[in-house]
Amino acid sequence: MPMLLIKGSYEIVGTQPDGDTIHFRPDDPDEWDLIGGPRKVKRNAAGRGKLRLEGIDTLETHYSRTGPTVAQPPTYANAARDTLLTWVGFTSVTREPDETVTASAPASVPGYILTRGVDPSRRCIAFAGRGTPPAASGTQVFMDARLLENTVNHHLIVEGLAYPLYYRTLFHDLRNAITTAVRAARSATPPKGLWTEDSTLTGATITGMSSLTKDEVIFPKLFRRLVDYLNLGDTDLAGFPAYLDQQADRFLILPTGQFTTGLDEVVQVSGTTVKMTRSPEDLVFDED
Repeated sequence: MPMLLIKGSYEIVGTQPDGDTIHFRPDDPDEWDLIGGPRKVKRNAAGRGKLRLEGIDTLETHYSRTGPTVAQPPTYANAARDTLLTWVGFTSVTREPDETVTASAPASVPGYILTRGVDPSRRCIAFAGRGTPPAASGTQVFMDARLLENTVNHHLIVEGLAYPLYYRTLFHDLRNAITTAVRAARSATPPKGLWTEDSTLTGATITGMSSLTKDEVIFPKLFRRLVDYLNLGDTDLAGFPAYLDQQADRFLILPTGQFTTGLDEVVQVSGTTVKMTRSPEDLVFDED
């Protein structure tokens, strides 16, 4: 899978990094414009833009799209965030209560990214690396499983601190490598990281927002849909399947080859119990 390599630095002061987002400033900010596609990375005057890590989804530390800011249970949400920052090279981070970083040591950390697109929020979708880049900045690199293993995306999956989240732009060989690492983490004895508490497939008991923020560890995409539904003011989950149908997420179910619309196709509701009938790695989504 050919991807653009950009060399630069990770910077976090004044931002709210979580387990799958972090800010990055290319050594040459003009290289943002080498990324193909119809969208351009949103960046500040110094060239700093936001990364969304490719192929993974970590527990939310601050989600507020349709209401007050909420977060998933903090143990693994914070562990993913802290692991990301430590892995890229930050040794000390000071934050405000709202998660905004006020100081870090060092102030920035050199690294590189591999990318081929920008999401609708104008974040760069990327694999994030550290150390010496495998090629010159601004050039195309063939991304394979070997290079994948040198990214924090892969590290978070291996440690059981991220769910897989696949979009159609991710080539199948990289997707398969991530899936292999996911299943190894989940089937380890004991399961690694969040897989010890994950209730995505076994069923999460949802009696209100506190169930989502304090009790249940679930696939973040399902968490976000549940939060948005509860923010409508109805705690009766009987209407949740219809809500999912209205949201019209489009995705492929890999084991069956079925392309469908609406997460209600893979989500079951029984009273206060919500569960997915397919593992996250079985789904490949169209772009949000």
